[in-house]
Amino acid sequence: MARVLTAGHVNWDVTLALDRLPRPDGESLVKNQYRSGGGSAANVAVALAGLDVDAGLIGSVGDDENGRLVRRELDAAGIDVGGLATVADAATSVKYLLIADDGEVAVLGNDGVNEAIGPDDVDPECVRRADHLHLTSQRPETAARLAEIAVDADVPVSFDPGRRLPDRDFSRTFELADLVFCNDREASAVAELEDSLAADCTVVVKRGADGAAALDAEKTWRHAGFGVDPVDTSGAGDAFAAGFLAVWLDDADHERALAVGNACGALAAERTGARTALSWAEIETVLGE
Repeated sequence: MARVLTAGHVNWDVTLALDRLPRPDGESLVKNQYRSGGGSAANVAVALAGLDVDAGLIGSVGDDENGRLVRRELDAAGIDVGGLATVADAATSVKYLLIADDGEVAVLGNDGVNEAIGPDDVDPECVRRADHLHLTSQRPETAARLAEIAVDADVPVSFDPGRRLPDRDFSRTFELADLVFCNDREASAVAELEDSLAADCTVVVKRGADGAAALDAEKTWRHAGFGVDPVDTSGAGDAFAAGFLAVWLDDADHERALAVGNACGALAAERTGARTALSWAEIETVLGE
């Protein structure tokens, strides 16, 4: 069984289901609310565990009630939380996900301590024991340090920089990544960093309802995706990355990886909350297998 180490944000999420996203000087109706663990690194780890991948996590939470709830959920999902630091006298990051009836999403949040891990806090042995390192949004210098350790140990690296990409300098991490994930909005920022990408890097563009594409220096692969009625798209990108990686680690089949990634994203979009527990049985149903 492959071992994937994910690193980055670990949050507590409060999801508010609204009739519509609020406009300036307007008001929206809260139809329901849900609470669960979140954060891209944790979301990908949990989704991978459901796909029979041995998953570990590097991140940080506070020593508050939300932090204890996060750790309890990850333990229950079978995630190795040996790399999850608890910061004393500090608050776990909380994200408020606003989800409209049409699936449109907005996010509010406080950073809390989800970026408490600095370059000097990284345990190199934790990285070297992995078969793959998946990086999500975090301090650029920490992501770079993790990627450098992985490359020195011949551990492949994937990177999903997230919404803050235009505001942060991740150029060193891009130089070392074998796989880069981005959505349509982030793709332009990735294109501006094209000179920083490794020559053999594969860029995977997630396009939501329009499917996804994978591009390397020689070829482009595309998958049209699956038509669903979205309920909440907030965690669909993390689910996609987990599905793609689960296939990629096995045989690096671009077409199959895109299909499975899109199936996972579709399943996530049909459910409330940013974290989705996946299974191969559900994926095979979506794929018509």
